[in-house]
Amino acid sequence: MEKVKVTMTVLFEEPFWIGIYEREDGESYQATKILFGAEPKGMEVQEYLLKNVYWLSFGTGKKSRLSDRQTRKNPKRMQREIRKQTREGGTGTRAQQAIQAQREERKIQKRIIRKEDKLAEEKERFCRNNRRNAKNIVDTKRRNAS
Repeated sequence: MEKVKVTMTVLFEEPFWIGIYEREDGESYQATKILFGAEPKGMEVQEYLLKNVYWLSFGTGKKSRLSDRQTRKNPKRMQREIRKQTREGGTGTRAQQAIQAQREERKIQKRIIRKEDKLAEEKERFCRNNRRNAKNIVDTKRRNAS
């Protein structure tokens, strides 16, 4: 049976109280942000989680760096890899990075949907203009024939 570690952290982030719900299994780490508003009591947080745990939206979950096997490496090579990881990973905690990755995924999905809507609208406008132009051509031919 696989172990799953779940953590709920409640903190004040101006002007609201938020909760960061973290879930880590053997290979992946996921986090989501919950907005509470007023300061929640322990029982309120527990009730919220019991009612809404299945509807929380998590990202895809990245492989956890902590679970990777560590082998003995040359110290200079290790320094280069650490420098590279810190440049790639950005700043913040793992929860902040997971939430940011989730935002980026949503942004990409919205961009794709917007592009599809725009193309559909342009196609509809093109068809409308073609129908109007065809009608004008028929009207012109009728006038010229009379």
